[in-house]
Amino acid sequence: MTSRSIRRAVATALAATTALTAAACAAPNEGRGSSKPTDSAVVGIAYEPETLSPLLGYGKDGNSKIFDGLLTHDAGMHLKPALAAALPKVTDGGTTYTYTLRPGVTFSDGKPFTADDVVFTYDTILDEKTNNASKAELDALDTVEKKDDRTVVFHLKYPYAPFAERTVLPIAPRHLAGRQDVNTGPFTTHPVGTGPYVLTNWSKGEKLTFTANPHYWGGTPKVKHLTMAVIKDDDIRATRLRSGDLDGAILPPELAATFKTDNNRTTLAARTFDYRNVTLPSANPVTGDRAVRRALDLAVDRQAMVDGILSGAGKPAYGPVPTDSPWFAKGTERPHDLGKAQRLLDDAGWKKGPDGIRAKNGQRASFTLWYLSGDKLRQEHALAFASDAKKAGIEAKVESGTWEAIEPNMKQDAVLAGGGSPADPDFDQYLLLHSSLAGDGFNNMSRYANKTVDDQLVTARRTDDHTARKAAYDTIQRELAEDPAYTFLTHVDHLYVVDNRWKDLTTQVEPHDHGLASGPWWNAEDWQPAK
Repeated sequence: MTSRSIRRAVATALAATTALTAAACAAPNEGRGSSKPTDSAVVGIAYEPETLSPLLGYGKDGNSKIFDGLLTHDAGMHLKPALAAALPKVTDGGTTYTYTLRPGVTFSDGKPFTADDVVFTYDTILDEKTNNASKAELDALDTVEKKDDRTVVFHLKYPYAPFAERTVLPIAPRHLAGRQDVNTGPFTTHPVGTGPYVLTNWSKGEKLTFTANPHYWGGTPKVKHLTMAVIKDDDIRATRLRSGDLDGAILPPELAATFKTDNNRTTLAARTFDYRNVTLPSANPVTGDRAVRRALDLAVDRQAMVDGILSGAGKPAYGPVPTDSPWFAKGTERPHDLGKAQRLLDDAGWKKGPDGIRAKNGQRASFTLWYLSGDKLRQEHALAFASDAKKAGIEAKVESGTWEAIEPNMKQDAVLAGGGSPADPDFDQYLLLHSSLAGDGFNNMSRYANKTVDDQLVTARRTDDHTARKAAYDTIQRELAEDPAYTFLTHVDHLYVVDNRWKDLTTQVEPHDHGLASGPWWNAEDWQPAK
């Protein structure tokens, strides 16, 4: 699909959006203005978490609103102390991390925070009975030891360079979470933490409401009442923002562009590691064929997707690492080359039929490609991918559905997926690519198995030598260029439109997960009214 044809499709979508929002556009100030309380904010997010328990994976990258980790990130994504009083002391060749805890911290129910809560949190996550899909992220951790109420020592199995990044993981209260079933207990939906906000209500699929934590060690937030409105449909989120129902929202580029002339709102862009890719299930006779995977990698016009779908708010993706990251392996960029893609398929025995779709040994080069319904970016990426694939003689039949509908089909069908973590290359790549995690929920969705990649993933996470790690990740990226696990399409900048009644808002470099923890509300507890 060319940049021009993508823009034409986007223009059609914008026309529909304009019709949906006409009434709101006619009265842009309706529902907003000085009548809104200066201590309350309502923001629109696209997704909600499945659980609010850090023991099951919630908030593992930080900024959970309800909880704190031992460490957190500042606006520049540098680690700084949170529940710890200082950055850790690292000894024994990088295998021992000692944390001194901040004194006087309490949970929102008034109970004291101690080393027991830290040990409980990490031990519970590592327990085989705990349903935490991110358990592999703590593979390096051997034991957690309480020295005294304010001292915790982590003992690692091997030097693991980014371990301190893992300690942004939120801490759960042992006195509550330790008295119930970790997987199904009430703590999963009614959590208690040390963070700046207390959850007051969670209406699944609708909203989460928070009030300022009066016991917060960092000081009482200026925003006393915070609501996260869960609005999965992009058009509806834009409409509610325009009507004044929301103070801010994340929007895809074409909808964010409709607010450019709105003097009452500001658009903020966040750089991200967030990619969109197409899973290529190895169990499918078409997507499991290496020649097909390599051909698709060359047939897709990534730059046209960036220009047309993202309106330039992003960059082409050749793997999980963005091209502007120091971890990117220069020279692994793959130019759009339809001719080479067709030759690869010809040489592999995939011959075009009368309808232009190829076949080999009676197997038609056709597969189903799912995307999440209501997600315009995924829809547009899926349609653009299908158009490019068809030019090479491969049919991708695009379907939409909820994750409940998509997940049972992931073994055989392709999915327009996403991911990305800025903290460290291990955080994303191990879960995405290691064969031991094939078919483990949303980990390694392609069920990819490549011994060289497996070996290098392990090598990279078992050393704290930067040069050795860079060499390992360079090898992985070169291997993916020859044996693609997925077809990576774009890295997506996140765009947020926010009411001007708030001042000095910032964003961080963001991961794929951009719900409660990201956007300008990554530090909503520090927001200041403009007047």
